[in-house]
Amino acid sequence: MDQRLLASDLVYLAPELTLVISAVVISLIDLFLPGRINRTFLGWLTIAGLAVAAVFVGMRLDLLEPIEFLYQSYRIDNFANLLKLVLLAGTALIILMSLHSVKNQDIPHLGEYYYMYLPAVLGGMIMVSSGDLITLFIGLELLSITSYIMVAMKKKDSLSNEGAFKYVVLGGISSAILLYGMSFLYGLSGSTQLTEINSALSEHAGSYGAMIYVAFFLILAGFGFKIAAAPFHAWAPDVYQGAPTPVAAFLAVVSKIAAIGLLFRLTYVLFYGVGVNPDQPIGNDIFLALSVLAAVSMIAGNVMALRQKNMKRLLAYSGIANAGYLLVPIATEFSFSHASNFTEFFYYGVAYMLMNLGAFAVLMMVEATSHSSEIKGFAGLYYRAPWTAFAVVLIILSLAGLPVTAGFFGKLFIVLGTIQTQAYWLAAVMVLSSVISYVYYFSIIRQMFMRSNAKDEQLIATLPQQVTLWFCALAGVILGLFPGLLIRYAQSVFELTRDLFMMTGQA
Repeated sequence: MDQRLLASDLVYLAPELTLVISAVVISLIDLFLPGRINRTFLGWLTIAGLAVAAVFVGMRLDLLEPIEFLYQSYRIDNFANLLKLVLLAGTALIILMSLHSVKNQDIPHLGEYYYMYLPAVLGGMIMVSSGDLITLFIGLELLSITSYIMVAMKKKDSLSNEGAFKYVVLGGISSAILLYGMSFLYGLSGSTQLTEINSALSEHAGSYGAMIYVAFFLILAGFGFKIAAAPFHAWAPDVYQGAPTPVAAFLAVVSKIAAIGLLFRLTYVLFYGVGVNPDQPIGNDIFLALSVLAAVSMIAGNVMALRQKNMKRLLAYSGIANAGYLLVPIATEFSFSHASNFTEFFYYGVAYMLMNLGAFAVLMMVEATSHSSEIKGFAGLYYRAPWTAFAVVLIILSLAGLPVTAGFFGKLFIVLGTIQTQAYWLAAVMVLSSVISYVYYFSIIRQMFMRSNAKDEQLIATLPQQVTLWFCALAGVILGLFPGLLIRYAQSVFELTRDLFMMTGQA
């Protein structure tokens, strides 16, 4: 296959080009619109652009052979396509719940708010399709820089300004650490192409083992910040609290899944099979480090969430714990007895998207009513909006991982995977940390059903918010009742050696 990018190959990049064209067109429309015109229709145009991109991605699902450009620097395969659908769906739901609820008094430039999601999710799509260090860094920075801007959009809010400043500073430091780790890989291999780096690392593992360890831990630290995994999580609660609520939802779901998806590919393409001999067990140590990071994130996130009174900060710590759950399928190494790592990751990623976006949708309703994101704003919700409270219960049951929800089966599949690989201690940490989460998740239910609201305020909820909430709640239950639907589909589409390892026979 000719690895150059030809004009005829642009059809394969239709999803990415759709987002670029949509962002340019919507920005021009916003530029020439009079200031008095309501910008809500720009949100619908943004959703339309995302939907068209998703259709183009769906047309490339179940590829028999991956499509590669520029000497494997960009790769279209089923691993990337499945994750792209999650990223696009999550972004569309976030914009949907923003319609008619995000106003100019909160965000002065409302048109920019809508179309800034397009380059952000484009960065995530580039990340999961990257086959080269340069390409992945471009995608990562495109996602990061647009996220910095979106966090700071509430210009008159001091919490937003503080959160954005912390995010920019710490994000810049993490990018520098990540680049430093990549420089070691380039120095060892003389290449930025992932498969060539893997070949060089395998060849020189005995001589340069220490440098491989340094490169891996620097890269892991950089990604640890991007996914808000403990102990690199300090930015998340302040940034979530200060950012507009839909932007916080984007950071919690789309940005996190994109970064962990990229880490999934990097771990197995770069480091899998490197130094497997007893004298140089680099591969084993790498997966042990990932397991420890996952365990620390699960414990720290759930324990620190126990003290939270602010819903945004609680969801931030919940996201830290969930970063740990999502890391477990990466850490439980592929083997003959356990080859369903990606399926577990994908299923729980979809469940995580649904339950978190549902939680952020109802939080927007509570904020509009009580003008606060405190958990006490949920007090008496059952008496004010019983059907909404019922949907919230379904969301919380999924977050807590209780039957019969997608969150339960997502965690169950991951736990069973750890048991298959005999990582019993990691399975125990996952179960115990999930039990801890019941305390703060059920405190929300207690507020809704066992506390009264002194003001007896009518819940302010827009139709798009209600649609988002109920879609997430019901979809979570359907995936819980019929988990095999998504599992079997992912298994039928994804093939390990073809879609992940990038080189036939590398596994």
